[in-house]
Amino acid sequence: GVQLLDRSRRPLNVLPAGQLLYDFARDVLRRRQDLLAQLEELKTERNSVVRVAAIYSVGLSEMTRLEEEFRRRMPGVRIEVSYLRPEKVYQAVAEDRVDLGLVSYPSSTREVSASPWREEPMVVACNPGHRLARRRSVSVSELSGETLIGFDEDLPISREIERFLREHGVRVQVPLRFDNIQSMKEALRIEQAVAILPLPMLAPDAEEGRLVAVQLEEPLTRPLGVLQRRKKVLTAAARTFLEVLRQAA
Repeated sequence: GVQLLDRSRRPLNVLPAGQLLYDFARDVLRRRQDLLAQLEELKTERNSVVRVAAIYSVGLSEMTRLEEEFRRRMPGVRIEVSYLRPEKVYQAVAEDRVDLGLVSYPSSTREVSASPWREEPMVVACNPGHRLARRRSVSVSELSGETLIGFDEDLPISREIERFLREHGVRVQVPLRFDNIQSMKEALRIEQAVAILPLPMLAPDAEEGRLVAVQLEEPLTRPLGVLQRRKKVLTAAARTFLEVLRQAA
């Protein structure tokens, strides 16, 4: 005996009672989805898998440390990691082919929700024979005229570095571009050139003396974020890995 909709107008109008029913039904359906997901976890807990897609520059060593901590908490669960270009990470999350995505310069879309993970300082990288190798820090203006090993132009990190140089009036030569940091580091070892890279990705090479990390006097950071498919109910294992990520930050 309660009217839910007013059909006398177009488009039809949802009345207060109709809105109450809509909100209630939506909550019931969400709780049902949560229940089914948790029941499924109980049946498949020992064989469950957390699927992660990450950009190349998150790094194997970084992911290894995260996996070790995750296995300590959930020894019966496997992690499958796919390394993809940024746009492919977004696509994998949107299509529900992975549970979580790790990208730099994260942004939300209609299908994907992005949340911040951590900020990584960017440094000038070069080989030990470069003229800047003995410096503890360098001003970005001193990079004018240098040969720069760059990222592919369509990557967010490339656009951010170019914006940073442009804002400081710095012009460089970019003869080589790559879509992954490992290839850039290999090029730096044989070229008298520099690159602007996230410090965590450079630390192992700097410790072993293969490359040098020089601090930028003008701060520049690379934000990393976590992607989730909107309205997706994460399993307990995926939620645990998300907690590991946040604590590692």
